[in-house]
Amino acid sequence: MSTQVNFKSINSLAIPATISGIAEPVLNITDTAVVGNIPVDGLESLAAAGIVGSFLSMLIWVLGQTRSSISAIISQYLGAGRLEEVKNLPAQAIFFNIMLSVVVLLSTVFIIEPIFELFNASGKILDYCISYYSIRVWGFPLTLFTFAVFGIFRGLQNTYYPMVIAIIGALLNIVLDFILVYGVEGWVPALYLEGAAWASLIAQAVMAMMAFVLLLKKTEISMKLTFPLNKEIKRVVFMSLNLFVRALALNAALILAVREATALGDAYIGAHTIAINLWLFAAFFIDGFAAAGNSMGGKLLGAGDYDGLWNLAKKVVSYGMVVSVVLMVFGFLFYRPIGHLFSNETIVLQTFYGIFYIVILGLPMNTLAFVFDGLFKGLGEMKYLRNVLLSATFLGFVPTLYLGKFMGWGFYAIWIAFVVWMMIRGFSLVWKFRRKFRPYVQNP
Repeated sequence: MSTQVNFKSINSLAIPATISGIAEPVLNITDTAVVGNIPVDGLESLAAAGIVGSFLSMLIWVLGQTRSSISAIISQYLGAGRLEEVKNLPAQAIFFNIMLSVVVLLSTVFIIEPIFELFNASGKILDYCISYYSIRVWGFPLTLFTFAVFGIFRGLQNTYYPMVIAIIGALLNIVLDFILVYGVEGWVPALYLEGAAWASLIAQAVMAMMAFVLLLKKTEISMKLTFPLNKEIKRVVFMSLNLFVRALALNAALILAVREATALGDAYIGAHTIAINLWLFAAFFIDGFAAAGNSMGGKLLGAGDYDGLWNLAKKVVSYGMVVSVVLMVFGFLFYRPIGHLFSNETIVLQTFYGIFYIVILGLPMNTLAFVFDGLFKGLGEMKYLRNVLLSATFLGFVPTLYLGKFMGWGFYAIWIAFVVWMMIRGFSLVWKFRRKFRPYVQNP
């Protein structure tokens, strides 16, 4: 069956994927907004939530790469009409991934304090980091499992069920945040920062249970672990390893940013927490088109439809650019009200407003990078994605960050480095795609 590449087919995947993709940043943004307004130690709580959120995002992104590998292989086999050959692959891949996540979880539980000292956290902020992380970390394997199931659905060209799961999880998290953080008089005591951690953990558990049930009920993919290993497990492992290294490079940039912001002072890490959460929110908003490119790109490659693949790339980029322009307009129109959603601390808001325009102006370049990133994952080009991130981080982000620090740019250096980082990523992927696939296209 041929794959139609048009507005309807792309958006039937992109719109649900956009909604499901923002589940994780919504969890973090909700925590940030609610925690930032805690009446007791609000600034320290906001800083701790930002530091822990960055570290957990790193763990999830590093070990959650199996999702993209499974999605790429399933979509390619679907396009080739040979899906039956990989039906036992997801259970094997997810099992080993979850076991690895448990090992990582147990290893970090005993060295929490040294981990957050590396982020320059100290005193009350360090204490809050430890208490917040000690609860939220148990949601780590649950999130990895949910992400892997999302990858299976994406490979099957289905982004609807991940959307349903994400909506329920996000709404539950928001409701629980208000109940557990601020308390309900006479019923629930105010738990403040720990309440936000419990809200996220409960929401993650519900999402994982829903993902498991829907996978069993709505697909023919089995979660029963069987042997011998599928012939494609080796490709999953190597794809995941390449993405593992890529994610380390990606998170090296994010961690360095948090570390440098923390070193500048409490107001700066508070402002950075707000800015990076909005940056991630916009990224996942645009990522719906990357998801469409991921799902449809793998299927078109499996079917050998290069004209369709070329057309897909042009359309998902153009649609993503429209969304980024809308987000830019929204950001400038509500420049100051957005900040007040996350904090009432004047010094934090002043610092945030000083760099927010950089976040907004960088959105079109982010779109180019994110959309082609998703497309390349669907095509199985994990090695090239790895090399691009290594180059962007260590030849772009890091030199720009420390040059800016040397030049006395302060907080601006961090966000200028992010712009350079995304430029290298975006232009490198466009160049590679044109070079590799243009020779096979009859009607470019």
